[in-house]
Amino acid sequence: MTIDVVNSDNQKVGTVDFDDAVFAGPVKLDLVWESVVRQNASERRGTHMAKSRGLVSGTGKKPYAQKGTGRPQVGSSRTPLWRHGGTVFPPQPRSYTYQLPKKVEKGALRAALTAKLRENAVVVLDELKAAARKTKPAVEMLGRLGLSGKLVFVDLAIDENFQRSARNIPGVRVVTSAKLTARDVAGAGRVVLTSAAAARLQEVLA
Repeated sequence: MTIDVVNSDNQKVGTVDFDDAVFAGPVKLDLVWESVVRQNASERRGTHMAKSRGLVSGTGKKPYAQKGTGRPQVGSSRTPLWRHGGTVFPPQPRSYTYQLPKKVEKGALRAALTAKLRENAVVVLDELKAAARKTKPAVEMLGRLGLSGKLVFVDLAIDENFQRSARNIPGVRVVTSAKLTARDVAGAGRVVLTSAAAARLQEVLA
């Protein structure tokens, strides 16, 4: 598959070939789903907590006699059956982070990019730079390129001026090719790659 390479003025300056050996295979949505769920889980704070009967305040003394009162038998005022008692199997602080095999993560990113290529939702730029840290020029560039909505810009190394210029634009995300994930690609309406990032991704995903 061949895609035109354009500059910031939307003028064609070359072409880039996406190898069919890498991006012509079936789109395995199950891999994309696994990668997205893994990334979402790793971002959970996991600070939830409730007190068990061993953590709530209260005495350990038996509230009343075992027999002869006509009341239920109970051994502690901290029992979960009583008001102000502990919680049974309460949530505790934990980490939800887990890892997937590298082949799964790589296959998920390959599938997500393949889907975007087939939807003609991939734009290739010659470079991704900004002369100044101002949002207005970045918005004007998006207008010239005909881009709007949720966008992910990918480059080998992020230009700090462009990143600071684009961070105030709703829906725009700037990442390096090394940190690009299947969730970034699947969640974007359009994927904007530099020619260098496109070459690097093909090399990694081959």
